[in-house]
Amino acid sequence: MLEELKEANEYIIGKIKEEDKLVLEMEEYAKEHNVPIVTKEVAEYLKFMIDINKSKNILEVGTAIGYSGILMGTVAKKYNGKLVTIEIDEERYKLAQENFKKSGLDNITSILGDATEEIKKLDEEFDFVFIDASKGHYMEFFNDSYKLLKKDGIIFIDNIMFRGYLYKEYPKRFKTIVRRLDEFINYLYENYNFTLVPFGDGIGLLKKED
Repeated sequence: MLEELKEANEYIIGKIKEEDKLVLEMEEYAKEHNVPIVTKEVAEYLKFMIDINKSKNILEVGTAIGYSGILMGTVAKKYNGKLVTIEIDEERYKLAQENFKKSGLDNITSILGDATEEIKKLDEEFDFVFIDASKGHYMEFFNDSYKLLKKDGIIFIDNIMFRGYLYKEYPKRFKTIVRRLDEFINYLYENYNFTLVPFGDGIGLLKKED
C-alpha cells in the first residue's frame, strides 16, 4: 500500500462490509500464508469497473488462490459472462480450483502454465483484462493480452507502482524490476489511452481505441 495514502485507504476499507464467508476465509488465508491478493479497496474498484462495463469475457493473468477470480467471476455472471484465468504456480493453482468449486461458480476456466506462453495460445477476444502477476513480465503480459482485447475493452493492471519503489529508495535487488516498470509506465502513457491511479499499490488503467 502506498504509504502516503495509507490512512485514506484504511478509512475506505472500514466502510466495506464483506458478507461472503468464502471471500472472508480467503482473505484470512492470504494474510496467514503471506499470499498476495488485491487489497479490499482495489477489489471494490475492480468489481465496479467490471460492473459498469458489463464485461462478459474476462482474462486474468495471475490466479493465485482464486480471490480476485471469484470476485470477477461473480460480477461477470450477472451478464452471462465468463472468466479465463492463468496461474504458473501449481500449488496455488490447485488451491484456486478448490476455492472455485466452493464458490459454486461455473463460468471460470483455469489454465496452469506460464502466462508468457499461455496467452499466446488463446484464440478469443476479451473485453476486460486483469494483470496481477510477475512484475518483471508486465510489458509482455500487456502486449500479448492487448492483441486479444476488443475495441473499448479495459486493461486493469494491479501493483504497478511496486510498493512505492518507483519513486523512493529501493533495495538493490529490485533494480531491474523497478527500471522495467518505470519504462512500462512511460510506454503506456506515450502510446495509449492510459491513466495511473495511486491507491492500493498503484493501478494502471487502459482503454483500447482504434
